[in-house]
Amino acid sequence: MGFRQGAVLASCSFFLGVLFICFFVDYRILHQELTEEIIEDGFQFYATFFNAPPAIKAVLHGFMGVGILGLVSKLHKYDESAIFFDGSSLVAYIFAVAVYLSVTVPSLRTIVTPVDVDTRADRIEAMRILSAGNTIIMVVLGAILVLQGGQEYARRAEARELAKIEEALKAKGSPSTGKDKKE
Repeated sequence: MGFRQGAVLASCSFFLGVLFICFFVDYRILHQELTEEIIEDGFQFYATFFNAPPAIKAVLHGFMGVGILGLVSKLHKYDESAIFFDGSSLVAYIFAVAVYLSVTVPSLRTIVTPVDVDTRADRIEAMRILSAGNTIIMVVLGAILVLQGGQEYARRAEARELAKIEEALKAKGSPSTGKDKKE
């Protein structure tokens, strides 16, 4: 595994970790009956998340950039493996970033800093949409990890097959090479 693949795996794993923390709240919002306690827990959690210091937000956004740069640099190799695995991973990663920018950020703003026209029902609905968006991002990031693992598996399987072919050619070529040397 090289630096580029490490950058992709690190960024995906980092965001999966952040989203798994959010999943403790998201699961209750999405899959349990909404009670006042669950709603208040969600508001409190996402308010804390939204009001995090700028350094934490910079780390989150920096890791997004590291993931994109890692995938683009892996795609730059431009062989079959890069086209299929890294191209698909890049599309999925950009989709996850698009969901983050179009769902997560506006929903967080609606939950934490609602405008005058936002009712409590709007804030609850934004929290449910945010939870669903987080779940979608988790699935996409998991798919990227599976694609990267599949790429490594395919690379190792190809190396194994090439070694078998090379060994067969050496075994076939050895007797004739030995005869040529004697003559």
